[in-house]
Amino acid sequence: MRIERARTAYEQAVYRGDVSGLTDAGRGLDALEADTALARGRILHARFLAERADGEATVEDPGEMPLFERAAELYQALGDVRGEGEAAFWIGCVHQVIRRDDRTAVPHLEHSRSLAAQSGDQHTEAEALRHLGISAHMADRLDEAREHLEESTRLRREIGALPGVAANMVGLAYIAVGQDRHADAAAILDEAGAIARFQQAHAIVRQIEEARTAIRARP
Repeated sequence: MRIERARTAYEQAVYRGDVSGLTDAGRGLDALEADTALARGRILHARFLAERADGEATVEDPGEMPLFERAAELYQALGDVRGEGEAAFWIGCVHQVIRRDDRTAVPHLEHSRSLAAQSGDQHTEAEALRHLGISAHMADRLDEAREHLEESTRLRREIGALPGVAANMVGLAYIAVGQDRHADAAAILDEAGAIARFQQAHAIVRQIEEARTAIRARP
């Protein structure tokens, strides 16, 4: 649709001398470019996660971060707060998950959370909260980590993102163990397993079983 509008604007300008549609056509193409860059970046990130889960040596695809940064730049120029918030999340995610640079990641995640709340994007807000919870957990701020993950889980339940609920519960189980709430951890993993199996979220089922093994091995 945006491509067709651009074609129409071109023809009107060239054949009729009417340039009134060029600006809107250009903005439409910017939005299309931003959406495409974000989608391509997500695909590269998913490949990284799949390779890591399979135990393969993982390296950052050099094209991933520029895609998310370009999307953020375009969304900001367009005044698309929702899109900018999603792009900010993915920039933070690359820093945290791939580059292991939590200090750089957190400001992007906090910015993403703020923009997502502003635009009513519960999906992105839940993602940002999850990764802020991961950051707090890594820093041994367990109460803060639990608060972020529980809020992320609430949002994911609200929008029906049940595989994401199960994934969050894995983190909540580890936090429970860290707080000496061992019975809670077992119950959390039981519920997470039931959700993940029902949703056929096989990757999450594997994470749950890995968590059970790791927790049992703790002194």
